[in-house]
Amino acid sequence: MSTRFQTCILPVLIICITATAVSAKTDGAINPELIQRFEQKLNYTEKDRAIMNAATATDLKQLTLNRAMLNRHNDIFSIKINTEGITDQKSTGRCWMFAGFNIMRPLVMKKYNLAAFEFSQNYLFFYDKLEKANLFLEQIIATADRDFDDRLVQKYLEDPVADGGWWNYFTALIEKYGAVPKEVMGETVNSEKSYNMNFIINNLLRTDAVILRKMVRDKARKKAIQAQKEEMLTEVYRLLVYNLGQPPQEFIWKYCDKNETIFEKRFTPQQFYTEAVGIDLSEYVMIFDHAMHPYNKYYRMEFCRNIVEKPDMDFINLDIKTIKELTMTALQDSLPVWFAADVSHHMERNHGIMAVDIFDYETLFDIDLTLSKKDRLLTRTLTPNHGMVFTGIDIVEGKPVKWLVENSWGTDIGKEGRWSMYDSWFDDYVLTIVLPKNRLPQNIQDLLKTKPTILPPWDPMSLVK
Repeated sequence: MSTRFQTCILPVLIICITATAVSAKTDGAINPELIQRFEQKLNYTEKDRAIMNAATATDLKQLTLNRAMLNRHNDIFSIKINTEGITDQKSTGRCWMFAGFNIMRPLVMKKYNLAAFEFSQNYLFFYDKLEKANLFLEQIIATADRDFDDRLVQKYLEDPVADGGWWNYFTALIEKYGAVPKEVMGETVNSEKSYNMNFIINNLLRTDAVILRKMVRDKARKKAIQAQKEEMLTEVYRLLVYNLGQPPQEFIWKYCDKNETIFEKRFTPQQFYTEAVGIDLSEYVMIFDHAMHPYNKYYRMEFCRNIVEKPDMDFINLDIKTIKELTMTALQDSLPVWFAADVSHHMERNHGIMAVDIFDYETLFDIDLTLSKKDRLLTRTLTPNHGMVFTGIDIVEGKPVKWLVENSWGTDIGKEGRWSMYDSWFDDYVLTIVLPKNRLPQNIQDLLKTKPTILPPWDPMSLVK
């Protein structure tokens, strides 16, 4: 920016600020008269004092806990898929990955007659970070002609290697890199608590972004830009090795089954996934209850992926009643179901209860928090912030009463790591499920053949964190 331009624009800025300040003094400001009216309408009574005393001295969840519901609650489910062990994502946003592996773990345990088994989330985490770094740099190059304050550029810069992801992130990584048992590449301090590692890599990539944008704007050769990008990715790879360890290209898996028979075999990660699991993940379909948009349509979320060469996330939008019917049928056939929801609301952690009336804030404070699902999405009151797995259901007179959930928060939270989700909570806070295509009626499958409606990357469904 030239000195002349700065001199020209500065007085305008001063005028704008002054005008705003004058406006604020006369319109919409809080003044002593308004405070006085607040006090008069408060009409402070003995009841108000009791509420204040209770609320200022007690955790609000304990104060509003629905004890009657807690007493009625039980952990009995009419259909329950047999699973072993609870995983723990620790202080990371890897729920989508843990949930993906959790629908596969029972298959491996059954196939190899194992008492327990867990995949290496750290192995896939390593490549997720590397791929996200590469995608970020490619996006920066592609948008170098836009200003830094462009909405899309700002979205990229927000969190280049965020932990969060979607089902399509998981499938893309598995298809490209395979999978390995946990003992082959175990957790590290930074895979279990990723904030500091992410902070360093994010800031390094933002520094790289400035360099790459300048190269593009200075009309550097494409080959030179790509060479520079490769050097930048080399640094990221080195940092990932330092923080997460070195991912194996080949390994020997030695295990002991329930009969105490010992087996040993050499694999590549791709070979291990093919032999141990073998699910064709491309045959799975994402189904959303996205109340902001028309149902019975096919959508694609722009720039919602973690690997450059993979497609953006796509999904079929269906009403929640249909989604519940599809989920119930799958569970009745002993098929666990990956899903994502908003876990910011109405979850009692000691007993593992998800219920819309487990906490009664509205009665205590005499307020109305009613919003439709559409309005909760529009106002960002509702966002898909956690991925989990359905492993059971309690059906009474043909209707679901509650759903059994396998979480990835360890055994200290919930009922030894599992949760009971009441059916009305499903209605309000479950946002997506994933099912094999052949589980869907033909008329729903046919929606995948239509041209998808493209949604922007700032849509509230853009990322599971």
